[in-house]
Amino acid sequence: MTTGIRVKLSAMMFLEFFIWGAWFVTLGAFLDKTLHATGVQAGSVFSTQSWGAIIAPFVIGLIADRYFNAEKILGILHIAGAVLMYQMYKAPDVAGFYPYVLGYMVLYMPTLALVNSVSFNQMTDPEKEFSSIRVWGTIGWILAGLAISYLFHWDSQNGIAQGFLRNTFLMAGIASLVLGLFSFTLPNTPPKVAKGEKVSVSQVLGLDALKLLKDKNFAVFFVASILICIPLAFYYQNAGAFLADIKVDNPTGKMTIGQGSEVLFLLCLPIFFKKFGFKKTILVGMLAWAVRYAMFAYGNAGELSFLLIIGIALHGVCYDFFFVSGQIYTDSKAGIQYKSAAQGMITLATYGVGMLIGFYIAGLISDSYNSPAGHDWKMIWLIPAGIAAVVFILFVLFFKDQKDNVAINEPAPNN
Repeated sequence: MTTGIRVKLSAMMFLEFFIWGAWFVTLGAFLDKTLHATGVQAGSVFSTQSWGAIIAPFVIGLIADRYFNAEKILGILHIAGAVLMYQMYKAPDVAGFYPYVLGYMVLYMPTLALVNSVSFNQMTDPEKEFSSIRVWGTIGWILAGLAISYLFHWDSQNGIAQGFLRNTFLMAGIASLVLGLFSFTLPNTPPKVAKGEKVSVSQVLGLDALKLLKDKNFAVFFVASILICIPLAFYYQNAGAFLADIKVDNPTGKMTIGQGSEVLFLLCLPIFFKKFGFKKTILVGMLAWAVRYAMFAYGNAGELSFLLIIGIALHGVCYDFFFVSGQIYTDSKAGIQYKSAAQGMITLATYGVGMLIGFYIAGLISDSYNSPAGHDWKMIWLIPAGIAAVVFILFVLFFKDQKDNVAINEPAPNN
């Protein structure tokens, strides 16, 4: 890979995740404080990510992989996304906002796979080369959050009161337009599937890997993956609104600590995985969800603010030790024939079905513990903490240790 191509791929990753981090982290606070959305309405808006994840395999498997160069469809999707971002910026209420965010997520979620395709197509040794490219995506996400808090102050109490969070969509839209145009300069990445070759819906969605569910341990892991996405949805939907509501200074900037910890714990994962095995590793990830939400329940913006910071920093353990180790476990169980299908099935189950259920439940809980006096954040966080604890106990009881030789390939962090 030449230096020029490496720079282009790094810039592509930076912009891809800068766009997402520029608006998604503050979405909960924007819906609550600017559009005055109910919990159920906020859940519906956040669930557009799940619908995008469900539809994405069709865009990639049935369209991008068969008919168009990946870099060209990436450009088209981001240019169209910029238009939708501008409409989200102008939307006066939730009813006007929802159709545009739904359309945007249907377009954006496939780009996550497309940027990977463009990158892998230029690599001779992805296991060594990809991480150094993908890390720029995490840097982009972090810088977007830091800009919102420390450069523009859109998430300050005064900024929120004046509706400045709306500007995050304008910033994301500009970045989306830049990436859309820049994509046409990226290396040529032709379709993977030959013309005339048939691709079934079951292949696209990874349903061929359902045979793996005959393995009791894998079935337990599969169900646990869906269930743990319920407390995960609480974090995405409520964390930003919670920090803004209790008047934490620079909440978006502080939430970037989670992405930093993601990189750190990713480096620790192979060591932990090798020493303690899959079951103990994934149990640590589950337990971290329960602990972080308990910290959110009892933390505050004053003398107990350290609990909030630790809770945010636990994001690396929560994500890496459960989801990344789960991807490794899935890869080891699938075998050569079902590797891609198995990863597709797990992604559909978690970011699709699991998160869809989670956002719905999070919305109901948020409304149940909201009154004219404000949100009862203690209960809103204790409930997902309890859910994570129950999943932890069920996994301890039903997943049996096996001496599987699970290979560790260090995947790049995912936000």
